[in-house]
Amino acid sequence: MNTALLPDVSSETDPVALVPFTAAHLPGALALSQEMAWPYRIEDWAFALQVGRGFALERDGAVIGTAALFPDDGTLATIGMIIVAGAAQGRGYGTRLVEALLGAAGPRSLLLNATAEGRGLYERYGFTPVGTIRQHQGPFRRHPAARPDAGIRALGPADLAAIARLDREATGFARRPMLDRLVAAGNGCVLLRDGAPAGYAIARPFGRGHVIGPVVAGSPDEARRLIGAALAPLDGRFVRIDAPEAARLSPWLAEIGMPPVGGALTMVRGALPPTGPARLFALANQSFN
Repeated sequence: MNTALLPDVSSETDPVALVPFTAAHLPGALALSQEMAWPYRIEDWAFALQVGRGFALERDGAVIGTAALFPDDGTLATIGMIIVAGAAQGRGYGTRLVEALLGAAGPRSLLLNATAEGRGLYERYGFTPVGTIRQHQGPFRRHPAARPDAGIRALGPADLAAIARLDREATGFARRPMLDRLVAAGNGCVLLRDGAPAGYAIARPFGRGHVIGPVVAGSPDEARRLIGAALAPLDGRFVRIDAPEAARLSPWLAEIGMPPVGGALTMVRGALPPTGPARLFALANQSFN
């Protein structure tokens, strides 16, 4: 997370300082997410540090709040990882973090995935609901009769430009640097149509096991094929998939052993560009989509 963000300062009446998030805040951030029962590892926080930038709230050297901004290479960004310690809630620190993110984002259009508790705060700052995310997870058990899909192969370095183009079609975001890091952190596969990449999926270590996402494809059937290929090496592993409700994958995910365990409300501030024909069927993370 870029340390060029300007901090504010504590005062005699409020000894909590808002400072740029750095590697020194990782242990404190991990403790906060554990308090909230978020399944982040310190490696997951470190990955966010690489692909985004953000703030920490400090009191006497202890981290009592975090927030992160994930800008693309154009005019868009997502925000997330907004946490305030339980003992510090109700004192305006969530508002302070959101206002810091809005200041850092400038004129960018913003997207976030909110909890039910956070919805009111974000609505006060002009965010409006546009969809719902369903979180699915569970230990995956591969069907013994499953066969490799001949139309899907491993993602290689030569595919990066094609998946960046597909990703921008599906999300509207220009996020090639993030995709490069996601590919480096995990294993990807591409779906071929007429010999050319027409969809992709990435599986990487996260939380209690692995997360599969992003998944970009042209149809639900192609998305299921990609997810099936990404799941194949994960037999017996704990797997998480965050799927937009509009993707209509939830019944199938439940059938293969990953029931819904929660969700989030997708909210937008500003205008997002049109998307398609490729579509987003699973998120890399609820914070940076």
